[in-house]
Amino acid sequence: MRFLKSIKGVSILLGGIFVSSFAVYLLFSSNVLTSEGNYSHEVTIPVEVDIVEPTLLYGMVVDSLHLTEGVVKRNQRFTDLLSEYYVSPDIYQQLHFVPRNIFDFRKIVVNKKYTILSERDSLKTVKAIIYEPNAIDYIIFHLEDTLLVETCQREVTTQEKTITGVIQSSLSETIESLGITNELTNRFVDIFAWQVDFQRLQKGDKFKIIYEENLVDGVTIGIEKISGIYFEHFNNGYYAFPFDQGEGLDYFDEQGNSLRKALLKYPIEFTRISSRYSQSRFHPVNKVYRAHLGTDFAASTGTPIRTVGDGIILEAHYTSNNGNYVKVRHNATYTTQYLHMSRIASGITPGTRVRQGQTIGYVGSTGLATGPHLCYRFWKNGVQVDALRVDLPPSQPIKEESKASFFLTAHKIADRLDSIPFPEMEEVEEAIASGR
Repeated sequence: MRFLKSIKGVSILLGGIFVSSFAVYLLFSSNVLTSEGNYSHEVTIPVEVDIVEPTLLYGMVVDSLHLTEGVVKRNQRFTDLLSEYYVSPDIYQQLHFVPRNIFDFRKIVVNKKYTILSERDSLKTVKAIIYEPNAIDYIIFHLEDTLLVETCQREVTTQEKTITGVIQSSLSETIESLGITNELTNRFVDIFAWQVDFQRLQKGDKFKIIYEENLVDGVTIGIEKISGIYFEHFNNGYYAFPFDQGEGLDYFDEQGNSLRKALLKYPIEFTRISSRYSQSRFHPVNKVYRAHLGTDFAASTGTPIRTVGDGIILEAHYTSNNGNYVKVRHNATYTTQYLHMSRIASGITPGTRVRQGQTIGYVGSTGLATGPHLCYRFWKNGVQVDALRVDLPPSQPIKEESKASFFLTAHKIADRLDSIPFPEMEEVEEAIASGR
C-alpha cells in the first residue's frame, strides 16, 4: 500500500507525443514497388493519415473510459459514491487507512463535485475517482493495482479589470446588469458602508472600480482585491485607496482617513432591508403596534450570517420568539444579536471567541417570523440603538511614517480612476432596454 501527497499543480503525463495530424509521403525509390511492378526513382504517392488526439482529463487519457460526474448528496459517505461500481476488496481496505493529513473522508461536503472514471466492462471497474472541494483543488484516488492518492491544484490566473456603472434604480440591479459577481458587490458595499447609505441611492449615482479577478480555465472563481474605487453619490465624490500599514490591507480616503469602522455595518451580504429600527411598528404576526428595536434584512433561507466584529459568544440557542439566535459581546461598549436563524453554525457556543466576518449562522424563519429574514439588533452601553445610525469610532488612519508612501500610491490610483470615462446616459439607457 502506498500513498502520495503531491505538490501544487501536479498532473500526470502518460508517455508519448500526441500530434493532431500529419502526412506520410511514400517516395517510390529503389526499395518501393511501382504499380507496374518495377522500381522507380520518379513516382511518388502521398498518403495522409489522421491521428486522433487523445482526450486528457485530470492528466489522464480517458478516451476508452466511462465518465460519471455528480455532486455529493446529503448524508453520503465517500464509499457510498462507489456503491454502483466495482473496486477490489484490497483497495477498499486501503481506503480505510488513508492518513487524515492526506485526506480526511469525514470532510466531504454536500454539493461538491466528484468524477468517476471506470472501465466499459460489465462490472464497471473503477480506475479513479476525483473529488473537488473547491474550484482550485482536486484529489485523485487511483484505484487500480494499489491505492495512489494525489492532491492537485489547477492553475489560477489573476487579471486586472475595470468597470463603471450608473445607478438607474438600485445598486443590486445595476450590478446585475453589468454581470458583476456578488463578491465584488459585497466588497464594494463593505468599503463604503459607513459613508454611503446603499439602501437610499438615487438615480444618476455612479461608480468606477479597478479590481483583480482570479480565474481558473477562464472562469471567475473570486476577487483577489479591489485596487481603487471612485463613487459619486448625491454629486459628492468618494475615493477608496487600498494600503497596507503592516497590519493587513485596509481602505482609506484621499486624506488618509480609514473608511472602515470598528464594526461592519451589515451582518449579511448586501440585500434589501425589509424593516428598519422603529419605536412603533405594526407587527406582522401579533397584529399590534409595538417597538421594533432591530433591523430586518430580507434574504433567502441558508444565506450565511456573519458577526460584525471580533467578540465572545454570550448566547446561542432557541427561544419561541427569537427562534435560533446568537448574541455576541464585542467589548465593554458594543453587543450585537442575530435572530430567526435556520440553524446556528457549527462550533458557535457560549464562550466561543469569533472573528469579524466569521459565519455564525444561517438565515431562516424560526421563532416569531412570517418568512426568511435576519433581525439584527445592536446595543451600545447596554441600550438598544439603531445599528445603521450608531456613531462608531473609525479604524486607525494612515500613520505619520506611512503618509509619503500612501499619498504617492493614492495619487497614482486617483489618476487612473479619473482617466476612466463614465458611460453616456444614452448608452446606459440603451443597455438597460436591450437587457445588457
